[in-house]
Amino acid sequence: MATSRRLGRLGRGVFDRNDRRKQAYRLANAGPQSLPLLDLSLGSTDLSPPAVALEAIEVALRAPESSSYCLHASTRPFREAVAAWSQRRFGVSVDPDREVLLLVGSQEGTAHLPLAVLDPGDSALILDPAYPSHRGGLILADARIERLLLRPEQEWRPDFKALSNSQWDQLRMMVFGFPHNPTAQVGEQSWLAEAMDRGIRHQVVVAHDNPYVDLALDGEAPALLRCPGWRECGIEFFSFSKAWCLGGFRLAFAIGAEHLITALRELKGVVDFNQSLALQRGAIAALTDAQDWPQEILGVYRERRDRTLAALHALGWHAPCPSMALYLWLPIPAWAKQQNYNDETLAADLLDQTGVALTPGSGFGSGGDGWLRLALVHPVEDLEAAVARMWPWWHAHI
Repeated sequence: MATSRRLGRLGRGVFDRNDRRKQAYRLANAGPQSLPLLDLSLGSTDLSPPAVALEAIEVALRAPESSSYCLHASTRPFREAVAAWSQRRFGVSVDPDREVLLLVGSQEGTAHLPLAVLDPGDSALILDPAYPSHRGGLILADARIERLLLRPEQEWRPDFKALSNSQWDQLRMMVFGFPHNPTAQVGEQSWLAEAMDRGIRHQVVVAHDNPYVDLALDGEAPALLRCPGWRECGIEFFSFSKAWCLGGFRLAFAIGAEHLITALRELKGVVDFNQSLALQRGAIAALTDAQDWPQEILGVYRERRDRTLAALHALGWHAPCPSMALYLWLPIPAWAKQQNYNDETLAADLLDQTGVALTPGSGFGSGGDGWLRLALVHPVEDLEAAVARMWPWWHAHI
């Protein structure tokens, strides 16, 4: 049966490609003498969510309404908790009825927003590299995609001046996010301020994906809500997946300009319902009773970052030190380039030979060519064991 050209443009995503490779490895290495898969390819943490959130979910699950469909009006307690969190976290007062929206993960928000605000053929800007849903949402909306290349020699700073005023005038939307996935750099508030200023000047929707706002290891994470003018054309996406370790529960929210929240709400009203009230109770508990949880887990990620980097450096694999928790962004080594590996083939060979799964950087765009992403989502002993597995493989190539 024929499929759409739109699906062809989407292509097979990097996580799907990796998933197929990992499953093939599991099937080929099921024996007791084989190395078990050590999956460092997904930002799905091994750390437990705060107990108070899980307890709130458990209690609420027994209520009959938790198994019912949930429409927007029933999400008001959640939206009120988000408004209170915004005031505490950023000193920004938001209207829970007009400026807050519950989401089924921040990916849903970034993927659906283009459908709500763009017409086919409209131009939109993403960073390159960028999280795949940023591009995916624009493809689904039949947008014309422009890319702003991030360069390591510029420390992955976006150069908004690389676009002329006429190019900015042609844009209808830009999607980006700092702290940045996959490069694991926190970024600066001034970058968001410049983006917001250009959005207002050129009437561009500024969509900022910010699931790592509470996971800066160095410095303070930027936020669009701190930028004057976000109520004119800005929207920011937050998630419980990373800082509160609730990835599988698919809980997130958007705060933004009223007309953007309204547009996204109208789209959601057609294509999906909201998360169970029981899950919302857990999210409310996380925001109100476990607001310090992100700070408590930062020490774990800092140790994982430092010890894994030290182990990689001892191997001979040198990588920049990330300022954000959860990932290392590794350049493919010189010997791999000399032997005509690219990031995709190197990740595949590493998995086949060692059972360690990393994510090819090109899956995040051409700006990720020649890089691999390693997720710090296992205990530090497992991370060091993963590097120890690499020694025979590494030295067989050099």
